[in-house]
Parts: sequence; structure tokens; C-alpha cells
Amino acid sequence: MTSKTAIKLPDSPRIPAWMQTIQGMARPLEYLEAAAKEYGDVFTMRSLGFPPTVVLSNPQAIQEIFTADPHQFDSAEGSKILQPIVGNNSLILLDGDRHQRQRKLLMPPFHGERMKAYGKLICQIAEQVMKSWTIGNIQPVYPAMQEISLRVILRAVFGIDEGARFQQLRQLLVSMLDAFNSPLTSTVIFFPILQQDLGDWSFWGRFLRQRQQIDELLYSEIRERREQPDSNRTDILSLMMSASDENGQLMTDVELRDELMTLLFAGHETTASSLAWAFYWIHHLPEVREKLLKELESIGSDPDPTEIARLPYLTAICSESLRIYPIVLFSFARIVKSPIEIMGYKFDPGTLLTACVYLTHHREDIYPDSKSFKPERFLERQFSPYEFIPFGGGSRRCIGWALALLEMKLVLATVLSRYEMALTDNREVLPVRRGITLTPARGVPMMMVAQR
Repeated sequence: MTSKTAIKLPDSPRIPAWMQTIQGMARPLEYLEAAAKEYGDVFTMRSLGFPPTVVLSNPQAIQEIFTADPHQFDSAEGSKILQPIVGNNSLILLDGDRHQRQRKLLMPPFHGERMKAYGKLICQIAEQVMKSWTIGNIQPVYPAMQEISLRVILRAVFGIDEGARFQQLRQLLVSMLDAFNSPLTSTVIFFPILQQDLGDWSFWGRFLRQRQQIDELLYSEIRERREQPDSNRTDILSLMMSASDENGQLMTDVELRDELMTLLFAGHETTASSLAWAFYWIHHLPEVREKLLKELESIGSDPDPTEIARLPYLTAICSESLRIYPIVLFSFARIVKSPIEIMGYKFDPGTLLTACVYLTHHREDIYPDSKSFKPERFLERQFSPYEFIPFGGGSRRCIGWALALLEMKLVLATVLSRYEMALTDNREVLPVRRGITLTPARGVPMMMVAQR
């Protein structure tokens, strides 16, 4: 793209790229809100180490992007920052035919009968983890949700979460992801120049060694499954290992490893954060908690998971939790491959486009009084898949979105039906950056008051 033919990008905040970078890392919500207030639905974000990024928050523009021919964009390149964690063969980092092939192979475990089987598993794990809490003891709820979501994804992926290998895998995953629990350490993900292995004492050196240990555990599991195949197994790994594409090709060990890391990374960290936010809002607003408890009581003491999943107010609470503080601020970025026009704006090849989940979810014309937690808004109207986008959209929509929603509903119902919980500090909890996600500050300290 030359200066003679280049199309002018939308306006950008009038501060240097380095300052936009700092603000975007340390105070991302304030940065985005200020830019949207000044420039509206479409503006250009400039950050060190990244090409200029066009940020869109108008549902019409988002619809045009999500429904465009996927071949119009290079989506994998826009997600390269995740490569050190998920690997080159992750669904997130594939495009075109390879992306479609891999997505088709991964879809079956996340739909239909498999989802019903996950229901009872989720309820059992939630009850087991919360049994470790003692009445009167104060602790953050986030680690408990992290433990639940990790055990759920381990059981769903491997069919088991017990034994030395899985204990070690669980500890390594939590340790590796916990390392990115502040805006400062999160910068390493965004800037490859900081990814230097300076030995065990260095941040990146520790990360690489933990990743190597995780890889060894995953490859050992894959090798054992290949040596001792069991057609009766229905876990995701077994299904992936037996699935073939239209040419009869099975997934390679490296492809399996990268997809396992994608599922483990995306399937537990994000759900844990969503649950922690939901617990905060339910207990921060007594009227929300009372209304939810009445709904849970209406289905009896031992309801079927599918009955819980259909509860309208519980569903609305989960949706509102995902709306007000979405776990990721942006959908997967798309890099334009051939000239395209979006909502009247013309973009050249090489332009980076992304839908801003947070700004879209806080449009006052769609969500009046958007900063207030109001589950009722999801009972009063249905929002389009371009107005409510917590899992992205189009061909890049999160493949595990249905499992994540089911897990949120069942964990909340299980815990609230069995235990009485309370916040230890009713002050507003604010989000903090944790890698590419936003999580509640201090993990939402709570106390178990009594058993029901």
C-alpha cells in the first residue's frame, strides 16, 4: 500500500502511540470510552508494536464484518499475540480451508447430547470445590471458580481430572496463567521484544519452561491414547483423535497439542472470570439475589441441569454479567485482504479491523443506563448477534460458547441453592487486566455464611 493510493484511516486520539499504548494497557476502559466520546462509532487506535487498528462499535458495521466472506480477511494474523500460548495450529491462528476443516472437527463435542452429559458433571464439580469452603472464612471467589472451570474443562477434554499427570497439569496451567495477572506482566504478551529467555529467573524463561512441562504432559497423554485406543471414550480428546476430514486425514500430534492448549486456555480462564463477575453482581445487589433465589426455589431441590439451563432470570443474569464487563474487550481482529467498504468507510488491504465488545455493550441507544447491572433488559427484548457479542461472531465465534454459558448457569445455581454467601466489602469492584482478559480486582472476596 503506497501513500498515493492509501485511503485515509478514521481519526485517532490526538496523543502519541506510546501514550495510547500505556493507557490501553493500564486503563483500557477509560481509554476506549474517551476515544468513543470524541470520535464516535469508528476510530483508529495506534499502539506500539501493532499496525493502526480501526475500532468499530456500531452494530451495522459489526454485522457487515461478521457476515462478510471470511476469505475477505486474514483473521489469523490479527491474533498472533496468542501464538506463544496456543501454538501455530490452534483454531484461533488458522485461516481459510484449514480453519474450516479444524472447526468442523472440533464442533461435535460442544453441541447436542454431549452438552447434556456435561451438565451433571459441572454440578458435581461445583459442589465438590465449594465443600472446601468453611463458614466464616473469607477468601476470593475467583480462585474457586478457576478451580471449577479448570476441572470441568479437564474432564470434558480428557475424560478424567485425577492422577499425578492431571494434578501436575492443573498446577502448571494455573501457575502459567497467574503469571499474567497484572497490567505490567500482561505487556509481555503484547510485545514480542520483551519475550526474552534470560534463564529461570526471568519472566519469559519461567513461562517457556512451564510451557515445555505442559507440552510433555499433553504429548504423553496423546501417545498413550494412540497406543491404547478405546472406542468407548467420549471425551473431546478421544473424539478429536478419531475425527477425520473429507480426505480421511486425522489430526497430527502437534495439531492435537495446539487445540488442547486452546481449549484449556480459552475454556477455563474466561469462564472463571465470568463466574466471579456474576457472583459479585448477584451479591452486590440484594434484589437480584432474592429474585434469583425465588426462581431457583421454583424448580425444586434436585432439578435436572437442562431445567436449570432454561431458567429465564438466571440466563439474563449471565448475559448481563457478560455484557457489562465482557471478558475480552475486542473480537478477533480481521486484516483486510482486498478493498472493502464497511458502513461507508473504504479500507485498503492490510487494514486491521476489530469490533469493540465493550463499547458495543455500552451503547446508550441499545443499553440505556449501560453502567447499571440490569438483568431485566435481557427479558424485555432480544438483542441481535451484532449488538450482544461476548463471544465474538461470524466464522470466528468462540467454539465453546454454549459450554461456557451452560457452566455459568449450573455453577451459579448449584452454589446458591446450597450455600449462603456474602461479600465482605460491598464497595464497587473494578476490572483489572489479566493477560488479554479483564477480571474483577482482588478476585471478589466473599464469605460463606451458612449452608442452606
